[in-house]
Amino acid sequence: MDYLPLFAELKDRPVLVIGAGDVAARKIVLLRRAGARVRLVAREIAPEIAEQVESGDITMLAEEFDEAQIDTVFLVVAATDDAELNQRVFAAADARQRLVNVVDNPPLCSFIFPSIVDRSPLMVAISSSGSAPVLARLLREKIEALLPTNIGRMAQAASYWRHHLQTRVKSVAERRRFWERVFTGRFASQMLAGNEAAAQQALEDELNQPERSMGDITLVGAGPGDAGLLTLRGLQVIQQADVVFYDHLVTESVLELVRRDADLICVGKRAGSHSVPQHETNRLLVEAALQGKSVVRLKGGDPFIFGRGGEELQAAAEAGVPFQVVPGVTAAAGATAYAGIPLTHREHAQSVTFVTGHYKADSTPFDWAHLAQSRQTLAIYMGTMKAAEISQQLIQHGRDASTPVAVISRGTRADQQVSVGTLQQLESLAKDAPMPALLVVGEVVQLHHQLAWFQHNPQQEGFNSSVVNLA
Repeated sequence: MDYLPLFAELKDRPVLVIGAGDVAARKIVLLRRAGARVRLVAREIAPEIAEQVESGDITMLAEEFDEAQIDTVFLVVAATDDAELNQRVFAAADARQRLVNVVDNPPLCSFIFPSIVDRSPLMVAISSSGSAPVLARLLREKIEALLPTNIGRMAQAASYWRHHLQTRVKSVAERRRFWERVFTGRFASQMLAGNEAAAQQALEDELNQPERSMGDITLVGAGPGDAGLLTLRGLQVIQQADVVFYDHLVTESVLELVRRDADLICVGKRAGSHSVPQHETNRLLVEAALQGKSVVRLKGGDPFIFGRGGEELQAAAEAGVPFQVVPGVTAAAGATAYAGIPLTHREHAQSVTFVTGHYKADSTPFDWAHLAQSRQTLAIYMGTMKAAEISQQLIQHGRDASTPVAVISRGTRADQQVSVGTLQQLESLAKDAPMPALLVVGEVVQLHHQLAWFQHNPQQEGFNSSVVNLA
């Protein structure tokens, strides 16, 4: 281990910075965020630093470095392009047993600045000991993505409750188990969702009646297929779940991102095969939450767009189970983007309508006259089995039979297929199309030939597009 990781408390401590260029400015930002009193030595000063000197936030000590300036400071940072000066600064600080950092020169550093993930009071520091700073930065970016931005608020709330817990729970082991439940339960999920009032109530409930702890339900949109389209919040939620109920539209690449020890239960529905009834899915979700589990309902696309997410949350509300929703990229947005078909375009479509081809038998029939209007795009979910009826009704109600259409099968996935033609050919295009498939009707489809970008790449899963043109 080349360096011992430490966190230094710099509030109101003097720190000497030699140099006042762009690099020094970045270090000064970090030092001031930590509360340090910056003393500056520099001949020329960058405008952003000059403003801080003028406002009194930084003390301008001198234009020239003198070894005696180190005697009364806590840390020393040299950020100049003068190699001889940097060597003098290091030697003087080292002789006085002061920690010193000469920027971008590891041999002249007795401390280094790590890459930082700041979720104060929670802090994560990553370092390559100066050997590969770019690698450390890339790792920081990955950790940034995994840690919710408001996780620090969770730590602050927990700090407030520590005293109450110590007076109520005497055993150290019991207190540890309490916080393990809290940080993986309803308090955590509500806090990360930004619902601090509900989170505080969950913590109080856990403290007052730990034996009656309740879980919660989170609807998560998994996107149309490509795991890269799963939202950051969605990734965070599925990695904290105790149990995940998923449907057939969720791809294996997304399921692989679920926490390893979470239970995975398929409750999908598929035409012509065994399906879990909706009322049974509702019951399973509520039952698991009432057992105190963190429940995720993982749904393809977006849970509130033809995903029955509203029905599932109604069941949760009726049972008194807390819930939240993480939106996802719906198929109409994701699949068309990967097919190079913009849903709107000033020259072709001023509106877009999402339609489902699968509806309840007792529901009101479509307003075909409205759907048949020109200069609008129709994105039709689950419509392949009724493609003939859709084509017939649209043409009958005035939509031109030569209107461009597309059938996008398995959109955004490695085996994506895009078949294009005209409205009168929709039935033949949809016949035997791999599922899931999205039907797109409108003049924007003709832009596919110009804007298609999603191509096969043998080195990267998720890059393949087959095109069938019947026009």
